[in-house]
Amino acid sequence: MINKFKYYLLPLYLVIISSCGNNESKQTNSTNTETMAVLPSAANFDTTLGDKKVFLLYIKNEKGMQAAVTNYGARMVGLLVPDKTGELRDVVLGFDNISDYVSAGERFFGAIVGRFGNRIAKGQFTLDGKSYQLDLNNGPNSLHGGRKGYHSVVWDMKQLDSSSVELTYVSADGDEGYPGTLTVKVIYKITNDNEVLMEYEMGTDKKTVANITNHNYWNLNGEGSGTINDHELMIKAAKYTPVDSTLIPTGIEPVAGTPFDFTDFHKIGERVGADNTQLKYGGGYDHNYVLDKGITTDPELIATVKGDKSGIVMDILTTEPGVQLYGGNFMKGLHVMKNGSKDDYRTAFCLETQHFPDSPNQPDFPSTVLEPGKTYSSKTVCKFSIEKSE
Repeated sequence: MINKFKYYLLPLYLVIISSCGNNESKQTNSTNTETMAVLPSAANFDTTLGDKKVFLLYIKNEKGMQAAVTNYGARMVGLLVPDKTGELRDVVLGFDNISDYVSAGERFFGAIVGRFGNRIAKGQFTLDGKSYQLDLNNGPNSLHGGRKGYHSVVWDMKQLDSSSVELTYVSADGDEGYPGTLTVKVIYKITNDNEVLMEYEMGTDKKTVANITNHNYWNLNGEGSGTINDHELMIKAAKYTPVDSTLIPTGIEPVAGTPFDFTDFHKIGERVGADNTQLKYGGGYDHNYVLDKGITTDPELIATVKGDKSGIVMDILTTEPGVQLYGGNFMKGLHVMKNGSKDDYRTAFCLETQHFPDSPNQPDFPSTVLEPGKTYSSKTVCKFSIEKSE
């Protein structure tokens, strides 16, 4: 039996502001004539949806890392990270304008997903004897909060300083079928240690369920650089949650002896074609890992990914008990991304730090119930470095 979920109030980084633009980020590599990655123009996001203004802000550190964030879906639009040659690579897939995000619909590139990230079976759960029906937007199930989840709303956003932004949203009682008015706060911050901090805080006026996360699509070789199957991955998890044919967990099982064992480094695509029922259900990897550390008050290392071409290494630390590995199995090349490339099959991966899918219906999973007077607080850190030569 896994320990029930507890809510912890974590300190947030709140500091005062100055804006940072992206026009200076376009540089030339001294060893060739190719242009380094550049973030989109804020002008491409200057619009109004409904009665809310949409816009783009930039954050950066003193070492060259930069990111762009829009308040449409609280999305990270791009993230520039130096590679082994010092060249900046955009390691987060996204669009260079707001129109493409809106027209893409339920494509979760860079978004905050909620009120409940991941799947809930049949879009149903019971709380204190009352049944709730959610929007069904993933076959027979509800996914990432429904069609009008947090990925598709306009958040309030402000710049805290040159390295951080704060986004807030009030989700009304009954929103997509969920009970309670939920207040949500998210902070993105880039530190001088080349870390991207993602901090989440929620409160409610009525008992509800909540499970939010960031849905960045990563390619550590850079957006448009091809397959992620040769990235090396390690996950500190001896167990995972296998699923049924609709990708709803059926329990908890060990990863040992299966293609899901990433307790040591393996290429993401090394075993993805194995004759395995779970891989067939997900079209590859689309599964939640039960992290060895469980729930923690401070972020702990849970995964490391290495870009095979760039030398960029990403360590992921979190307070959460689970992480969803998604290998880009449903990417179909239907959308043109920032650099003109398409979102082709398995050209990005996701590692979504979270509580487990379908937790409201599975009492053996850590609880995602949030009560009035309690605060949901969570923190995830993505720390970037360069792989050391042997």
